Amino acid sequence: MTSAVPLAAIILAAGRGTRMKSDLHKVLHPLGGQPMIFHLMQSLGELAPERTIVVVGDRADQVEAAVAPLGAEVVIQQPQQGTGHAVLQAEAALADFEGDTLILFGDCPFVSSVTLQRLRSALSDQAPLAVLGFRPADPGAYGRVIVGADGAILRMVEARDARPEELSVTLCNAGPMAVRTAHLWRLLKRVGNANAASEYYLPDIVMLAREEGLMAGVVEAAADEVAGINSRAELAAAEAAFQARRRAALMAAGVTLVAPETVYLSHDTEIGRDSLVEPFVVFGPGVRVAERVRIRAHSHLEGAIIGEDCEIGPFARLRPGTILDARVRIGNFVETKATHMGPEAKANHLAYLGDAEVGAGANIGAGTITCNYDGVRKHRTSIGAGAFIGSNSALIAPVRIGDGAHVGAGSAISRDVAPGALALTRAEQTERPGWSERFRAAMKARKERG
Repeated sequence: MTSAVPLAAIILAAGRGTRMKSDLHKVLHPLGGQPMIFHLMQSLGELAPERTIVVVGDRADQVEAAVAPLGAEVVIQQPQQGTGHAVLQAEAALADFEGDTLILFGDCPFVSSVTLQRLRSALSDQAPLAVLGFRPADPGAYGRVIVGADGAILRMVEARDARPEELSVTLCNAGPMAVRTAHLWRLLKRVGNANAASEYYLPDIVMLAREEGLMAGVVEAAADEVAGINSRAELAAAEAAFQARRRAALMAAGVTLVAPETVYLSHDTEIGRDSLVEPFVVFGPGVRVAERVRIRAHSHLEGAIIGEDCEIGPFARLRPGTILDARVRIGNFVETKATHMGPEAKANHLAYLGDAEVGAGANIGAGTITCNYDGVRKHRTSIGAGAFIGSNSALIAPVRIGDGAHVGAGSAISRDVAPGALALTRAEQTERPGWSERFRAAMKARKERG
């Protein structure tokens, strides 16, 4: 979605977010496992803007740390005197820019790239402004957009300043706007604050442009696409809407979700067709699942890559850095971290595999752990192809278990084991005939003596 005309974007994020009651900036609260503003910036990125400016008030350092790696620049609005005043703070940063400018809102994360392109495409020499509108079920306190027969905007007015007949209009201002930058700064400097809030409203530039003989168009979007987030309750509602869309998309692509409403996905979750996800599974960021994988109930996955025909869980935890090749089996109460398991390797139950390399076809017994941390540094464990690790074994890293080797149950292995060898570190078993009978008799006698 590129154009010969350069594009800049101004994202407004200077609101105090007081209703969130949080030390974290409002636009950094997560949706689908990433800050809400990132959703908007991803959509914007598909239009390839040359410059992106984020206008911030409080907690600017938090926002800058988050968006700077994405190529955005932060400017400060202090004090906060309305949306028009906020946009004007970006003038110096865009002083040398000529082209189109999109004005967006950081707490309105779900505007799609298609809608942004439609908004931009509505610009012309005769109509150098375009406003994004929507029709909410309850127009309530939203600003109204009054449109003429030719589709041009006749008037935009905040609800608190609207006349009764204007409040009956259902087309409302969603906030985002596209403007030919050649007109933007001049119009913003003409905006006054003679209104109920004594603020400088961005929508006022539409009427100021009309006074100059310029038109403004309106592009309509669905209400759920332009929903803003100002409270924890609205954040939860947005998360629910995001999850519903992602679940529906996966099922449409051939994934079975046994109980969709119980599965939680991240923004980047990938699951291949003919895979099946049982109830109460959580996907953190960075999970890629191949085809024909079964993920059983109550499992938690994050930062993991899972090959085809694997089976995970129930009650499994795959942490970042986990890579499972084809046909791997991870059973109940198994945890992996920074571990690569080769084809057909299995850890069926009750194991911890951290910082490990597990060869093809290896079998990890119940209760096995890789002791990867010495209190200062992490160390790796290598388990060869076809190796067998007996139950309740501790592999003290760094250590290598050779191909086809056996580790006897209950062993603590601190030295390398040669391929094909058997390693045992148990104490020798001893037996005392008749001891149990004598012990019970002695205990009974002691009890009887009080």
